[in-house]
Formats: sequence, structure tokens, C-alpha cells
Amino acid sequence: MISIDKYAYMSKLKSKDPIQKIIFAILTLGVCLWANSPAISLAVLFIMGWVTVVKGGIPFLFFIKLMLVPMSFLVIGVLSVAFNVSTEPEAFLASVPLAGVWIGVSKAGLHQAVLLFFKALGAVSCLYYLSLGTPMIDLLAALRRLKVPRIMVELMGLVYRFIFVLLETAETIFTAQNSRLGYASLSAGFRSLGGLVSSLFIRAYKRSDELYTALEARGYDGELNVLEEYHERHWTGYIPPLAANAFLIAAALLLRRFAGGPAG
Repeated sequence: MISIDKYAYMSKLKSKDPIQKIIFAILTLGVCLWANSPAISLAVLFIMGWVTVVKGGIPFLFFIKLMLVPMSFLVIGVLSVAFNVSTEPEAFLASVPLAGVWIGVSKAGLHQAVLLFFKALGAVSCLYYLSLGTPMIDLLAALRRLKVPRIMVELMGLVYRFIFVLLETAETIFTAQNSRLGYASLSAGFRSLGGLVSSLFIRAYKRSDELYTALEARGYDGELNVLEEYHERHWTGYIPPLAANAFLIAAALLLRRFAGGPAG
């Protein structure tokens, strides 16, 4: 989280209008989900990755590292989709018998698993493009311009700030435990981790309450006002997002036409 926030302020896309970046991310995310095609999902992943790394100046290895984070969850999810249970082994491409039934991978299950995997990666790349190129302050300002209810914007801002309180508290506890050899062995590490988890939220809650009290003491009335930086705002900034999504939609329609069904 801290690294993402740091790179968002360092990004070359920071000076761009955040509304244009929000529209680009949401439109591309919508096309990725609508197209229902691994090819279109890969195209979305490539486009958003290229814009984030090349245009935004985000290190390629850092972007790959971020993309690997959801893969651990995706692998488990797609495996549960790919494998099915049936009494007829002919329904599977490969299967093994177990307790009178057959567990294996069917053609439909494999296709659905691949589709889900790449669709999720494409969607995540859209969110990384927005988070790595738009500081939270700019994003909240853009939401205010879009007339999002003030209470929602303020809650997003406060929750975002309290995330850093949680991370800072966890890092402080971990450093204190590590300095006392709390993670010197596997058993000691489990005990230390249990103590960290049990005390983390209590201390973080107290810190958050202290911060909120400090805000009220300084006249907080439900809205945090900050100075907004200048951003390039011109209608030509909407052309690349619209052109990219028009290309993706056209490609998805062509795939559907030649495949004779849903794109894939």
C-alpha cells in the first residue's frame, strides 16, 4: 500500500486529469468484463500495463510483482472451476476415480477457468493503472467533481488514511518482536504472529480514535479541505481512452462473429 501510494505521486500520469483516468479505467474494465474473451482480456492487460509502465514510468518489475499478488488467489479459484465431479468419465478430458465417482477436467470447465483467469487479470490491470497513476487526493477531488455524495468521499478518505495507521502499527509491533528474537524459530514466529494479530486492531483502533479526536480539535466538520494541484484538462484527453475501447469492442465483435458465439 505504501509503495503504491509512493509510485502514484512519482508517476508521469500524475499531471493528467484524474477524471479522464477514471473514465479510461472504468470503460476498459467494463469492456473486459463484457467481451467475455481471453484474447480481449489479454489485450486489456497489455494496454493497461503498457500505459502504466511506459507512459506512467512505473518500474516493470514492480508492476509484475503487483500482478503476481492476485494470482495466488486466482489459481485456487480457477482450479475449483476447472475440476468437476461426475459418474461418467467420458465427460472429462482427464480424470481419476475416487470413491465411486470421477474427478477431472472437462473441456467446458477448462475453458471457463481460462476465461475467468484472464478476465480477472485484465480487470486488476485496470485498477492498478488507476491506483498507480492517481494519488488518492486527486481521486477524491475527481469524485467531488463528479458529484459523488460528500459522505462517501469523506469516508473513502478517512478509511484510506486509517489504512496507513494500521500498517504503521503492525510494522512497529513486528519490529519490536523481531528485535527480541520473536521470529528466530518457526514456533516462536507463530507465537509472535498470534500476539501481533491479537493486539494490532486494538492499538490501531486507539490510534485512529486519537487521530479523529485531533481532527475535531482542529475544527473538523465532516470534510477535509486540501489544496488541489493543477491538472491538464482538455477534451483531446478523452480521445485515446475512447479510441482504445472502440478498438477492443470492435475486436470482441469480430471474434464473436468468426467464432459463431461468445468471444473466445
